[in-house]
Amino acid sequence: MAVLDQTDKHLLNLLQENARFTTKQLALKLNLSPTAIYERLKKLERQNYIDRYVALVNPKKIQKDFVTFVMIQLKEHTQASIAAFEREIALIPEIVACFHVSGTYDYLIKVNLDEMSSFRIFMVEKLTKIPHISNTQSAFSIKEVFNHTALKL
Repeated sequence: MAVLDQTDKHLLNLLQENARFTTKQLALKLNLSPTAIYERLKKLERQNYIDRYVALVNPKKIQKDFVTFVMIQLKEHTQASIAAFEREIALIPEIVACFHVSGTYDYLIKVNLDEMSSFRIFMVEKLTKIPHISNTQSAFSIKEVFNHTALKL
């Protein structure tokens, strides 16, 4: 993979700020032609520096602002049980992020719901039905201080 030059880094920073910038707007900001911007974007996409373009939905507007972090410990650490757990956890739509972590717990998941009663239903009807889990511990978000989506280059 090629090393990013300063223009590519600036381009990626601008896109992370607003992915709806047109090639013309980006060209004006970077003092390049729209064609040069287009070619750089295609190169960054081909090289997987740009994973995808998304819209960030306001969780409050869709009543999904009750955020819980759940630490999960598995019963076994075999390759088969890890793979099975990861397949099953990926099918639960309330889980917006899942990380395999080190330490006492094996996984950390982030869950977005509408309220506490929904969390109980989530735990009883979905999470605890996964047979590979031996233990969980939950932490509820009191306030989101910040949640950056951009990775500054």
